[in-house]
Amino acid sequence: MQQPKEVNIEKQPLLRFIVMGRKSLPDRSKRSRPYWGFVEMVTTKVEDIKTALKGEEYDTATRGHRRKSPARALAEGIYRILRHQSGRKTHTHLVYKLESPPADADDEPQESLNVGREGSFVIQIKNPEQKSSTAYFRGLQSKRKAVFPAHLQGRLGQRRFGPADPPDFLNYEGCEFLLVSASDDIDEELGLELRTEEEGDGKCSDLIEMFGETASSRPLLGGTWV
Repeated sequence: MQQPKEVNIEKQPLLRFIVMGRKSLPDRSKRSRPYWGFVEMVTTKVEDIKTALKGEEYDTATRGHRRKSPARALAEGIYRILRHQSGRKTHTHLVYKLESPPADADDEPQESLNVGREGSFVIQIKNPEQKSSTAYFRGLQSKRKAVFPAHLQGRLGQRRFGPADPPDFLNYEGCEFLLVSASDDIDEELGLELRTEEEGDGKCSDLIEMFGETASSRPLLGGTWV
């Protein structure tokens, strides 16, 4: 198994490259169905993410020549991970709000991947030391699973899944998690209003500044795939 990998975030901004198994966010109309994802990369180097976003062609032993298309920028916004008390139980929420594309843009690309203007998901961290037999959980191979330090692994105990508390779990490559759609109205659900820096018109976009030369920005700015 891999050794724990954590990036020192005090000196440089932390970048996480996260993959969703279904290549979308959870369907807001099916709030009881979890979606699986994992942390593919943790780095402080923008170039590492750019390389991961590029298209590539490769050969496989069973499926022949394959081509992976380059990434396209779909949306940009802000997010928070919150601890939420419900009765005697505590869980964690991942909440977000979009800055781009503009609210008046055609949102077909975003809707096709279940990305609303804002949303809330219950997030649960997979215990890499426990097996999971649930049908919706795909799981990574053993050699790719996260190895958490003792202070984080201890918080999971013998449970198969636990809250993302602290969010430091997501600082480790191979960290697996489940998202369950909770609400598309953060204020109504949690009494929280996320304030964005800009109503995104692309002029002050960190996403475009970092990755504009690598990923097409048409879905982000214009609300169209092509």
